[in-house]
Amino acid sequence: MILIDGDACPVKEEIYRVARRYDVPVKLVTNSFIRVPPEPLIERVLVGSGFDAADDWIAEHASADTIVITADILLADRCIKAGAAVLGPNGRPFDAHSIGSAVATRALMADLRAMDEVRGGPPPFSKADRSRFLSALDTAVVKLKRR
Repeated sequence: MILIDGDACPVKEEIYRVARRYDVPVKLVTNSFIRVPPEPLIERVLVGSGFDAADDWIAEHASADTIVITADILLADRCIKAGAAVLGPNGRPFDAHSIGSAVATRALMADLRAMDEVRGGPPPFSKADRSRFLSALDTAVVKLKRR
């Protein structure tokens, strides 16, 4: 199963395409209405509007049988601890070896932004990110299917 942290995910259509190809169920988890294709494989999960409600739902349902798509590093950390494979929308895989430094970098950048030492955010999403994501998701789904 693929769980999507859906409110700001830029690669939903790519996920749906891969899911159809491999016949993998998808749950788009969101706290606002987002249209999903009317297909049996694809389901929208609408959670409450509470802070981190979508993250909490995803973390509770993440397991070794899931692939989680999120840009949220703290959610990625929770899902990795639950045994899930985790990908960022740019195709960057998060795993037990990389998540510690990602969490530390996130905390450092938050501190630097609070001190007004750093402005702005990540670079704009690119075609290369989309392509890297498709390749990484394909690899993750194939690995999951082999288990």
